[in-house]
Amino acid sequence: MTATFEKPDMSKLVEELRALKAKAYMGGGEERVQAQHAKGKLTARERLNLLFDEGTFNEVMTFATTKATEFGLDKSKVYGDGVVTGWGQVEGRTVFAFAQDFTSIGGTLGETHASKIAKVYELALKVGAPVVGINDSGGARIQEGAVALEGYGTVFKANVMASGVVPQITIMAGPAAGGAVYSPALTDFIIMIKGDAYYMFVTGPEITKVVLGEDVSFQDLGGAVIHATKSGVVHFIAENEQDSINITKRLLSYLPSNNMEEPPFMDTGDPADREMKDVESVVPTDTVKPFDMREVIYRTVDNGEFMEVQKHWAQNMVVGFGRVAGNVVGIVANNSAHLGAAIDIDASDKAARFIRFCDAFNIPLISLVDTPGYMPGTDQEYKGIIRHGAKMLYAFAEATVPKVTVVVRRSYGGAHIAMSIKSLGADLIYAWPSAEIAVTGPEGAVRILYRREIQNSKSPDDLIKERIAEYKKLFANPYWAAEKGLIDDVIEPKDTRKVIASALKMLKNKREFRYPKKHGNIPL
Repeated sequence: MTATFEKPDMSKLVEELRALKAKAYMGGGEERVQAQHAKGKLTARERLNLLFDEGTFNEVMTFATTKATEFGLDKSKVYGDGVVTGWGQVEGRTVFAFAQDFTSIGGTLGETHASKIAKVYELALKVGAPVVGINDSGGARIQEGAVALEGYGTVFKANVMASGVVPQITIMAGPAAGGAVYSPALTDFIIMIKGDAYYMFVTGPEITKVVLGEDVSFQDLGGAVIHATKSGVVHFIAENEQDSINITKRLLSYLPSNNMEEPPFMDTGDPADREMKDVESVVPTDTVKPFDMREVIYRTVDNGEFMEVQKHWAQNMVVGFGRVAGNVVGIVANNSAHLGAAIDIDASDKAARFIRFCDAFNIPLISLVDTPGYMPGTDQEYKGIIRHGAKMLYAFAEATVPKVTVVVRRSYGGAHIAMSIKSLGADLIYAWPSAEIAVTGPEGAVRILYRREIQNSKSPDDLIKERIAEYKKLFANPYWAAEKGLIDDVIEPKDTRKVIASALKMLKNKREFRYPKKHGNIPL
């Protein structure tokens, strides 16, 4: 007699499914969720609910678990393996995301955990959509040994393959140490939350003390403020978890979904031909007096809305996103309120990376120039200002997006070139009447040009003043450069926005040829 097996009805199967999903959705369980909340931190799913439009999140590999059997990992299944992955809509646009779950195996990364993140990247690259990673992890899963390290390699490779193809944004929503810090570093932007529960470093305080004898706290070694002001690793500081999501959404609003799309146009209601009222009063004609270039930027962009990137690091260089007549632009500007706007190592790195991101994602570049040159001194020379300064030259020269330069005040020496000029590939160069364009500043030039005359003079100070006045008369205006065809037009400051808007409209369909090559060799 043949035995028969009666399958359960669908209602029981659905009931079982719901129970299993409920277990998966609880991560490490109620106790660990409460511990997460006690630290002021949200769970992975709570964070994703804040990121995505309500009801749009679609999870992938929900029930995936570790393949490892060592150290008892085979005795209890942990659905999701410490990370929640999927896609949804962010303000109506498709975005992929992963959120590490600290309540589940400490959010540690193992083989399956890494494969889930890789799956998100695979799908994102296929459809051309941004990836947002929310990091909150105890690092490599020790129980999986070298397999966990291979997992990190899998994630790093995905980061690199996606670079320049789809935007990548990282939210640092917990700890990261050792290899865990390098996936965020390979993405385009890092948003880090302030607070004791959030830090990132390659080597922690304990090892730092043993090896170097330095006694340093977690925050002083790798907190958000340190990385935003000193290391330049972090692009945006978030006050709390909700703020980190708000910053992410605002950043995405300026970015195309992939490198084949144009940045999202937005009708801001700000007329393209609007005059920039009172802008002349912001910029002193006396080049010795500093001013904040942000005030010029606010008057240039639509409705004064400017999203500054790395605001607290290398403040002598200002970079960020805005719109002009509804079109997204990337702005690179000198800021004499810090270091007199001299370009140093950090400013070079900051600008070069931003320029290359904009070029990768079809965002036009606007340069606002007021710089006396590169920063002098043994400290800069010994640390490689030549190598670092060359990064800006490389970035602007390789960029094929529309490039418009406005010389507001000083533009001297190699820094003049680095801020994007015609021979480097700038499409249009404009200047205010206050512009000064020369190889070097007046006093330095006079002391070189008239060295013997000054040495032989009975009144060297008077001679120097006389020659400086002559030099300023020649170069302390934009007309000498304009006569040589180096400046396309000298404009009134109030017309800056109107001129930029018109230039961008004309350059909208710009195309440039580049010789076929595997890739260039930027002086890293």
